Amino acid sequence: MRVFLSFVATLVFSGMAFAGSWNTSAGAVRVDQIVTGLDTPWALDFLPDGSFLVTERNGRLLRVSGGKARSVSGVPKVAARGQGGLLDVMVPRDFATSREVFLTYSRRQGSGAGTALAVGRLSADGTRLNDVRTIFEAARGSSGGRHFGSRVVEARDGTLFMTLGERGDRPSAQDLSNHNGTIIRINRDGSVPRDNPFVGTPDARPEIWSYGHRNPQGAALDGRGRLWAVEHGAQGGDELNLIRKGANFGWPVISYGRHYSGAKIGEGTAKQGMEQPAHYWDPSIAPSGMMIYSGKLFPAWRGDIFVGSLKFDYISRLDTGSVREVEQLKGDETERVRDIVEAPDGSIWFISVGQGAVYKISPGQ
Repeated sequence: MRVFLSFVATLVFSGMAFAGSWNTSAGAVRVDQIVTGLDTPWALDFLPDGSFLVTERNGRLLRVSGGKARSVSGVPKVAARGQGGLLDVMVPRDFATSREVFLTYSRRQGSGAGTALAVGRLSADGTRLNDVRTIFEAARGSSGGRHFGSRVVEARDGTLFMTLGERGDRPSAQDLSNHNGTIIRINRDGSVPRDNPFVGTPDARPEIWSYGHRNPQGAALDGRGRLWAVEHGAQGGDELNLIRKGANFGWPVISYGRHYSGAKIGEGTAKQGMEQPAHYWDPSIAPSGMMIYSGKLFPAWRGDIFVGSLKFDYISRLDTGSVREVEQLKGDETERVRDIVEAPDGSIWFISVGQGAVYKISPGQ
């Protein structure tokens, strides 16, 4: 009965409504509420027909079209515990012909759970995922309900990058025999690309592309096709990283943050053979979804990086040249920003977990 009532509430409160306007470095912008009544929304992505898909962490996938939100059936069963559940959604470039939709989620593994990636084909009427199969599942052994990571990005060559947190087991982020604290790269069918950096390395998981991450919850490609990611640090150690093949990003050996107890983390802020962040936040902002903007509607922001803050309720804009935070976009609507994406028309959409809503940013009238 709870699920039915939630579905009705989403229908009742769906539909674009003017929420307000903000003054920004690109001038006045309009902020519209697209859908509300959502239960812990996590991610969204667009379909070619102008509708979009949005996930709720409890395991529900919604398709929003014409101001109406309807549940999509066929979603894999999720282990909705702690920070886990149904997480990212990604619509690939060839959706018009493949009809494929990719979902990341926490999958039960004995008494624990691991981050997994599934793919299914969306029915012609948009109401069901068919032929759903899990194409990747993190190596077993993790318990608890935190640090699942879980963004998935389609690379220019059609392979898939996926982020995984270290599940609160700090040393495992330096252990290549598991997937904790890594970014992986796989083919669309779940197989391993031959040019992955650890293919053929004894005791290393061949899917791994980079490692030494704490909890990367945002990832995006720039205009050159390079992968960037943001990850939660401890206190004062949230990072933006330019991801490189085979690179070690240091957690928990090096960090600009400190443990929540105030104790020092690892060996300091730098060590030979470990990457430095392109930018770090102190104090921590709890970064989640991110995008790198094309400049389509806001030319002044071309190439800039946008990151949602869960802790301080704003959208961080980082200049593409200096790779430093230069602006905070903030209003009543930016309550725990979980995801931020660019729509096909160049408008900027974001999820507010605190509002249970999706908003759209467009040029002011």
